[in-house]
Amino acid sequence: MSRCGGPLGRISAILLLAVFAAACSSDEPPAYVERPVEELYNGALDALQAGEYEEAARLFDEVERQHPYSAWASKAQLMAAYAFYQENSYDEAINALDRFIELHPGSPDVSYAYYLKAISYYEQISDVGRDQSMTTEALNALEELARRFPTSKYTRDAELKIDLALDHLAGKHMEIGRFYQSRSEYLAAINRFRTVIERYQTTTHVPEALHRLVESYMALGIIDEAQATAAVLGHNFPGSDWYIDSYALLTGENLRPAESEESWISSIF
Repeated sequence: MSRCGGPLGRISAILLLAVFAAACSSDEPPAYVERPVEELYNGALDALQAGEYEEAARLFDEVERQHPYSAWASKAQLMAAYAFYQENSYDEAINALDRFIELHPGSPDVSYAYYLKAISYYEQISDVGRDQSMTTEALNALEELARRFPTSKYTRDAELKIDLALDHLAGKHMEIGRFYQSRSEYLAAINRFRTVIERYQTTTHVPEALHRLVESYMALGIIDEAQATAAVLGHNFPGSDWYIDSYALLTGENLRPAESEESWISSIF
């Protein structure tokens, strides 16, 4: 009978160590293998087309990592950002786009990078009842695109979205102004309505903002200001319901045509 400390025991221990070492070595990551740039890039495109956006972004990043000086590297950077955008990973997309813009300011694709960055902000705009910091970011990015690339094919869409972002911001001021007005905090309400008129003159909220000013001035007993504001409203938006309401508030006269009883009854049924 042999003991653990004998020759046989030592041999068994050596065998166990060898088996353990082999098991440990199997857990080690495989050795780094460089792949051809075309293979990586095409694999990333395949993943993108299959809707596997996270894998596509990883493979596009791998193109740049393995082949940083190839002609494919800068295109892969932009495509990685696009993959993140498609996955709604907006923060990752914006970070990748900022990096592309910094590294390749003269690229023919840089206007698209600015556009995709703006869209990544724009698609995060929330309703006017919530914080509008993302709307401000989107507006800044859209205006930067329009300023830097006035003839770009992306600029027309950016200009349309600028108008929508401005309208959204004006809507937020209107919501807050109406809230103050409902609490009889008329000075705070007036500040919000004046902001809409002075900073968001091209938005759809201006007629209402003028009317709300008329209401607030009347509530404070500042009749001259109310009349002057109503005159501005009537001059610029003579046929609007907001002017009709302001006129009625100031004069007690209703400019809306009276409906006949028959038409009133028919509208109910």
